[in-house]
Amino acid sequence: MTRIAVIPGDGIGKEVAEEGALLLQELSEIRGLGFELRHFDYGADRYLRDGTTLPKEQIEEFRRDYRAILFGAVGDPRVPDGRHAREILLALRFELDLYVNLRPVKLWADRFTPLRGKGTKEIDMVFFRENTEGVYVDVGGTFKQGTPDEVAVNEDVNTRKGVERICRAALEYARKKGVRTVWMSDKSNAMRHAGGLWQRVWKELAAEYPDLELRHMYVDVLAMQMVLRPEMFKVVVTNNLFGDILTDLGAGIAGGLGFAASANLHPGKIGLFEPVHGSAPDIAGQGKANPIATFLTCALMLEHLGCEEEARIVERAVEAAVAENCLTPDAGGDKTTRQVGDFVRAQVRRMATT
Repeated sequence: MTRIAVIPGDGIGKEVAEEGALLLQELSEIRGLGFELRHFDYGADRYLRDGTTLPKEQIEEFRRDYRAILFGAVGDPRVPDGRHAREILLALRFELDLYVNLRPVKLWADRFTPLRGKGTKEIDMVFFRENTEGVYVDVGGTFKQGTPDEVAVNEDVNTRKGVERICRAALEYARKKGVRTVWMSDKSNAMRHAGGLWQRVWKELAAEYPDLELRHMYVDVLAMQMVLRPEMFKVVVTNNLFGDILTDLGAGIAGGLGFAASANLHPGKIGLFEPVHGSAPDIAGQGKANPIATFLTCALMLEHLGCEEEARIVERAVEAAVAENCLTPDAGGDKTTRQVGDFVRAQVRRMATT
């Protein structure tokens, strides 16, 4: 029995998580995967009702009893400071030590990219973003706030352990997938201490991976080349902040956030899987949410769970939806969230039983 937690969260997260859960349940029944899905109501509604974000004992239960978490989205205008969202997501990432944020940037049809002369062959890469360090650890402070002399500081925390393990994760992935060239991106020409650590680790690892070509590119140059020559990149590893920015740029050249999946991983342990898009409260409950990113996120989960054949089935079902233009309005279609979900699940049923 493989236990999977489902946390729909807020806004359209509830809709897309339900579509993903239905997909996983159906695949499990058809292929005998033994998935047991359980829903948890952590989000704005519960926070406003009783002040609960995500209890430590719940995190420990996830760590002990679950292999994966399917997450919808968090964020609600009724909680303007976003406290519940930060506490839920950061608690999961940091307490479970999910140091790998894996984000594919894959174009599913030429018509989706704004880049002239580029298509599905050129835009197909995977980013490994360090997920537990950098400026996002919230080390810093504000001094003399509200005065002309105000100073605000955020520290960029990088450890050898953290840098080495995310770089290794990217290199191991490339080796497994048959990718020869792996890019590391930093800004060591301006951030010499943190960047210097990344440079030293990267050069040391080159000796351990003689079958791979370890390359380096400054983050500003890499952002430019993603637009000009995206075909250069297949696997990229970078820090927390740069990874956050570059992968959103990647979503922009690959059809938008409606196609952007992500996995938060600690290899060999529980993983957190979530579409990159937010909770979009302005369209919540209207059937306009694009579930494709969630289906692609489910494919990442299936691969993490060792169900690689089933992961490819889900991807082929998404390809069919794109080919038939069975998509929501944001992707150029005219279908509802449920209609897209029903189509994809029908394709999965057909492919999984033949």
